[in-house]
Amino acid sequence: MTNVLVVRANNRPDGVSTSMYNAFIEEAAKNEALNVTTFDVFEENLEYFGQELFNAFGKAQNGEELTTREARSLEAFNKSREALTVADVVVFAFPLWNMTIPAALQSFIDYTYGAGYSFKYNEQGQLVSLMTDKKYVVLNARGGIYSTPETAPMDMSANYINLVIGGVYGMEKIGEVIIEGHASSKNDAQAIIAAGLDQVKELAKNLTVNA
Repeated sequence: MTNVLVVRANNRPDGVSTSMYNAFIEEAAKNEALNVTTFDVFEENLEYFGQELFNAFGKAQNGEELTTREARSLEAFNKSREALTVADVVVFAFPLWNMTIPAALQSFIDYTYGAGYSFKYNEQGQLVSLMTDKKYVVLNARGGIYSTPETAPMDMSANYINLVIGGVYGMEKIGEVIIEGHASSKNDAQAIIAAGLDQVKELAKNLTVNA
């Protein structure tokens, strides 16, 4: 059984990456070899990462009472890491918003990006990834075209996830579907989206083999 964690990062019902998430879940449900769970970063309403978490660590160690925000931050830390720890494959379904990822997804990254958990430094000061036993998938939607040499550096969504999850955490990417251009090419939007969703379904169908 392959434990698949789907990190959903779009709360817009009509969002294209929402459709990608739905297509993946629907197809993956047909695969008895997959144990699929969803971590919806909007539904979780994670407290923003900051000093409250470090205050919570100190207070919890000393048996002191936490403020509401400190307790929420510690809960977000624990839930995010617990979900990621048990996953064999992590599927990120998210849009490009304002050239980057949604803030709610950034919170999940902030709580799981940590020395001693997702990476460490060796005696030479070099970063060593600690999640090389895990794999990941990117499901990303962006209305414009960001796959040309000129526009690719402008994308801080898929590029960022690949840099963090693949480069820092060390997970192996086993699939990527990016739907783009549906907003800038409205006449072809339906065909673009439909083709992308077919790719998502095919990826979910064959995920066990890839994993």
